[in-house]
Amino acid sequence: MHRLRTTVSRLRPITAAQTVQSLSQPRPAMAEGALRTLQPTRHLNASVAAEPFLNGTSSNYVEEMYFAWLENPRNVHKSWDIFFRNANAGAPPGTAYQSPPPLGGTAQGLAHAQALVGAQPNVEKLVEDHLAVQSLIRAYQIRGHHMAQLDPLGIMAADLEPTPSDIITSHDKLEFSVFKERLCNLAAGGFYGLDESDLDKVFRLPTTTFIGGNESALPLREIIRRLEMAYCQHIGVEFMFINDLEQCQWIRQKFERPGVMQFSLEEKRTLLARMVRSTRFEEFLQRKWSSEKRFGLEGCESLIPALKTIIDKSSESGVESVIMGMPHRGRLNVLANVIRKELEQIFCQFDSKLEAADEGSGDVKYHLGMYHRRINRVTDRNITLSLMANPSHLEAVDPVVQGKTKAEQFYCGDTEGKRVMSILLHGDAAFAGQGIVYETFHLSDLPSYTTHGTIHVVVNNQIGFTTDPRMARSSPYPTDVARVVNAPIFHVNADDPEAVMYVCNVAAEWRNTFHKDVVVDLVCYRRNGHNEMDEPMFTQPLMYKQIKKQKGVLQIYAEKLIAEGAVTRQEYEEEVSKYDKICEEAYTRSKDEKILHIKHWLDSPWPGFFTLDGQPKSMSCPSTGLSEEDLSHIGNIASSVPMEDFTIHGGLSRILKSRATMVSQRLCDWALAEYMAFGSLLKEGIHVRLSGQDVERGTFSHRHHVLHDQNVDKRICIPMNHISPDQAPYTVCNSSLSEYGVLGFELGFAMASPNALVLWEAQFGDFHNTAQCIIDQFISPGQAKWVRQNGIVLLLPHGMEGMGPEHSSARPERFLQMCNDDPDVFPVMSEDFAMCQLYDCNWIVVNCSTPANYFHVLRRQILQPFRKPLIVFTPKSLLRHPEAKSSFDDMLPGTHFKRIIPDDGPASASPEKVKRVIFCTGKVYYELTRERKNRGMEDAVAIVRIEQLSPFPFDLVKVETDRYANADLVWCQEEHKNQGYYDYIKPRIRTTIDRGRPVWYAGREPAAAPATGNKQTHLMELQRFLDTAFNLGAFSGKQ
Repeated sequence: MHRLRTTVSRLRPITAAQTVQSLSQPRPAMAEGALRTLQPTRHLNASVAAEPFLNGTSSNYVEEMYFAWLENPRNVHKSWDIFFRNANAGAPPGTAYQSPPPLGGTAQGLAHAQALVGAQPNVEKLVEDHLAVQSLIRAYQIRGHHMAQLDPLGIMAADLEPTPSDIITSHDKLEFSVFKERLCNLAAGGFYGLDESDLDKVFRLPTTTFIGGNESALPLREIIRRLEMAYCQHIGVEFMFINDLEQCQWIRQKFERPGVMQFSLEEKRTLLARMVRSTRFEEFLQRKWSSEKRFGLEGCESLIPALKTIIDKSSESGVESVIMGMPHRGRLNVLANVIRKELEQIFCQFDSKLEAADEGSGDVKYHLGMYHRRINRVTDRNITLSLMANPSHLEAVDPVVQGKTKAEQFYCGDTEGKRVMSILLHGDAAFAGQGIVYETFHLSDLPSYTTHGTIHVVVNNQIGFTTDPRMARSSPYPTDVARVVNAPIFHVNADDPEAVMYVCNVAAEWRNTFHKDVVVDLVCYRRNGHNEMDEPMFTQPLMYKQIKKQKGVLQIYAEKLIAEGAVTRQEYEEEVSKYDKICEEAYTRSKDEKILHIKHWLDSPWPGFFTLDGQPKSMSCPSTGLSEEDLSHIGNIASSVPMEDFTIHGGLSRILKSRATMVSQRLCDWALAEYMAFGSLLKEGIHVRLSGQDVERGTFSHRHHVLHDQNVDKRICIPMNHISPDQAPYTVCNSSLSEYGVLGFELGFAMASPNALVLWEAQFGDFHNTAQCIIDQFISPGQAKWVRQNGIVLLLPHGMEGMGPEHSSARPERFLQMCNDDPDVFPVMSEDFAMCQLYDCNWIVVNCSTPANYFHVLRRQILQPFRKPLIVFTPKSLLRHPEAKSSFDDMLPGTHFKRIIPDDGPASASPEKVKRVIFCTGKVYYELTRERKNRGMEDAVAIVRIEQLSPFPFDLVKVETDRYANADLVWCQEEHKNQGYYDYIKPRIRTTIDRGRPVWYAGREPAAAPATGNKQTHLMELQRFLDTAFNLGAFSGKQ
C-alpha cells in the first residue's frame, strides 16, 4: 500500500511551491561510490478514514489490483479503473472512490464518475512527459558519445552526419529548433513528444541518472543542459551495452554528477609540467635529428600525462608493478617521461657511429623495451615499470604482456590483480584491424589467463599510415571490438588535457573497483606523416591542411591556465627552459657513450640466475635422471585418484590400471614419462604450466591430468598437485580456441621467471602456423634482438598417419630453416661441446622416439644453466605403440638426454659388414625396424636415430659415420622431400664426413600438400620409400 501511495503521489503534477520545497531540501549526502537507489518517501496526507477500504488487511489485495490496472485498465472492474485514474489524477481523499452504478439502472452514475476523471489534469500527458524525460536521459546515456566534440580537428563524425557545433549549454538559453534537430540524431523518437513549452516544467529524475546531484527534480531546460555537459562535450562515454547494473550506475555517477571535472591548482600545474616534458622532448629530438625516424608523438602529446595519471592512481590503489606494451609511435617519449629511462641512453641511439656490443644483433631504438624500479612522486611508493620490447607487427605484443602480467601476479600470490597490472597502448587502425586484439580480449576473463583488468589506451590519430578510417574498419569507432567483453569505452578529445586526465583517473578507478578491462580512446591527430620522412599530403591533403593550422595542445592548455591565473607566463616559460636544459645536458653526456649495450634495455631481468655480467653460472648440466623411489612414487600418483569419494569414468579406470601395471613392470609410455618429468620438477619446487587446446585430457585422450567426478558437476581432481606437501603448484589449463593469442600469452608467462617450465601444446602440429608471428618475431630471434632468454616449450603433434593433409605435419622444415647454426662448418670440438652448442643456438629442435628421451629433454630444459626455446615434435600413434616404451633403467641417476640413439642390434656388433646406415628421426624408426626385421636385414642395415635435430650433433654423427666406414648413407623420412628434415640434415652430414660420401634420400616425393587425403595412397607411398630404403642397389650408378 505504501508503494501504491508513493507511486500515486509521484505521478501528481508538481506545483511551483513543491518544486521550491524540493530544491531547498537537499538529499542526504551519498557515500563516494555508493549506488543510487530509489528511496521512497512516505506520504501521509491521504486520510485512511476517507477511504475505508484502504486498511492493513486489504492493502495487499489493493496493491495487486493496482499492478493489474497498470498492465491494462481492462484487467480490473470499472470501479477500480475509476478509482486508480482519480487517485493518479490527484483526487483529494474521499473522492477517488465512486460506487459502481446499479445493475439495472441508467448509466448516469458512470457518467458522473467519468466526468470527475475528465475534470482532472491530463494524466496520460503527465505520464508520457515523465517517460519522455526518462527516454531522453537514456538516449544521452546510450548515444550521447556520438554527439560529443571529440575530434581536435573537427572533421570526425562517428556514424552520423556532422553535428551542429553551436549547441547551447548555457543556463539561460536553449535554441529549441537546433536542439530538436539534434535530438532526431540522438533518439529514434526525436524529442519524444515534448515541446518548447515543456522546457521550464519541472520533472522528477529517475534513479538511473545522477545529473541532479542532491536535487530530485529539475526543469527540462536544466536536465538537457546537464546531459549535454556530461555526455556531449570533450568526453564521450560508451557503456550502456554493459549488462551489469552496478557497473552502469558507477559510470553514470562518475560522469553525470555536477562539478565532477574540478581540479585543484596543484593538479593543473602538475598536468602542465607533464605536457611541457611530453612536447619539448619531441621538439628537442626534431631539432637535433630532423632527418631520423623516431615515430614521434606530435599531435597526441597528452598521452604522457594520461599514462602517468593511470600509474599514479593505480599506485595509490596499491599497484606495485605495471607492465606495458605499445607500438612504435611515442615509444621514445614513453621511455623518457613515463619509464624514466636516462635521456643520454636514448639520445646516444641516434649516433650512427655507436658501436654494437657483442650481445646480439640488436633492434631499432623504437622497438626496445625497458625495466625500471623507482619511487612514484605523487604517491611516494615504490613502483616497477616494464615496457616490453616488441616487433613492428602491431598488436603482437598484447598477449605477451598479458602472459607476463599473469606470471608476476602468480609468483607474488596476487590472486585479484591488486599489485600487478598491465597497460596496453594501441593505434586506431591496428586496434580495429588486427585479430590478435580480439583473441587477447577473449583471454581477459578466463580463469587461468585473466589479469584482472587491463587498461587499454588507443592513440587514435584517425589514420593508419595512409589509410582513412572509412577504408580501415566497418564499425563507427576503432574501439568497438572491446564491447564484446563489456569493457566501458571512454572517448576523449586529446586536445583537452584536463578531460584526458579525468578519464584516465576514472579508468584506473574502474580497473581497481571491478578488475575488468577498460578502454581510453584518445582522439587526436598525427602532425607528421607515418614517420618524420613521410609526406602525408599525397593522400590526406585536407586533413593535413587542417593540421598545419592546428595549435599545439601545450600552447592551448598553457594559454588556458594563464588566462585562468593558475600560472603566470613567466612560470610557464621557466618550466619550458628548465626541461630544455635537462635535455641539453643529457645530450652532452650522450656523446661520451661509445658502445651500445642491449642489456641496458632488458625488459625482463632474472635476478640471481646469471652472473653479474649476464653469463651462465656454469657450462654443464647435471644428470636429468631420477631415483627409482621417485619414479615409483610419481608413477603411483599418476595411476591413482588421491581424493576420497571421487567417481571416475570406467574407461579412465582401465587407463589408470594399465599405468599401475607399467609402474610395477618398471616401464613407462609417453604419457607416464611426461608425468615423471612434470612431477619431479614440481617436487623440486619448479612451477609447471601446460596450456593449449584440450590439454587437460589431451587431444588423443592419453594425458588425463584433470579427473572429473562422474556424479558431481565441476568437481575435479588434479593428481599432479598431490605429489609432495611442499611441491610447486601445477597449472594445466584448456585454452580458448586460439593459437596466436595463447602462444603469445605463454611466451610472456615464461619470460617472467627462469624457474618454471611453461609449455604450449598445439592440438595438431600444423595449427602452430596461425601463431607464426609469435614464432617468427619473438621465439626464434628474441634473444638476438633483445638479449632476452626464454625457456618456453612447444609441443607439436607430428606424424604421417594417413589422416589427410591437415593433421599430419608440424612443418619441421620451417623451424629448422630458422636455426642459426652453419651447415657448412664443422665446429671445433671441446669437452663441453654439447652445452656450448645449446648456449649458442637460437632454439632447440627435437623429435624424440622414446618416452625416456622425452622425459630427459623436458627436465634438461630446467636443469641447464640458461634458457632456450624448445620445439618438440610429439608423436600420435607412438602414444600407444607397444614398442614405444622405456624402462626405468633409462631414467635413473646418471642418465641423460640422448642427442642420437645409435643402432644397438647385430649391425653394431659387426660394423664392417654393414652395407647401409639409415639416419632417421621420430616415428618412422619403428616402421623401418619392422621392415628390416621382415626382410631379415639386421646385419646389413644399421638404423641411427637423430633425436636432437638442432643444434645438430656433429660429434655423435661423426662417430657413427666413422664406425660404418664402408656403408651407404641414407636419410629416410616419412615427409615429402621438399618438407621435413632432408634439406637441413643432408648438408650437415656431408660436412661431418668432409663430403667424402653422398647422402641418399628415401622418403616421399616432393609435393605441395603435407600429406595425401587417401588412405590407400598413403600406404602405397609408405611402402615405396621403405622399398627404397632397404633396396641396397637403389642408388648404385647414381651420382
